[in-house]
Amino acid sequence: MARKFLVSSSDDTLSAEDIVLGYEALWRVERAFRDLKHVLDIRPVYHRLSDRIRAHVLLVRVAENETGQTWGHLRQVLDRLQVGIHQTKHGEVWKTNRLDKEHIELFEKVKIKAPPRFLAIPRPLKDPPSL
Repeated sequence: MARKFLVSSSDDTLSAEDIVLGYEALWRVERAFRDLKHVLDIRPVYHRLSDRIRAHVLLVRVAENETGQTWGHLRQVLDRLQVGIHQTKHGEVWKTNRLDKEHIELFEKVKIKAPPRFLAIPRPLKDPPSL
């Protein structure tokens, strides 16, 4: 079922096709922001400068081009990578789940070092507090 949308522009020199392509690009940018905020678990970021907007879009496009996969698929792969924080009598231990084959391939394709299995291990205290 085809959907109909009303699109408009204040620029009379643009064709209907260019206007639709512009809206589609805007939709992709907004979707990338929502995905990045969710995947990276960051607070809302409100960009007003075009350079920052382009940087975020570029990040998504580079990831897609380097891996040959869509951002949606990359997001699903990255969502499976988690960090557990475990309390011990010596302090917190931060440990990632085991990387699967898709994680390893993804990090290799984008030439980023995969996160280590243990992100934080406290030094033992002389007199550990009782839990």
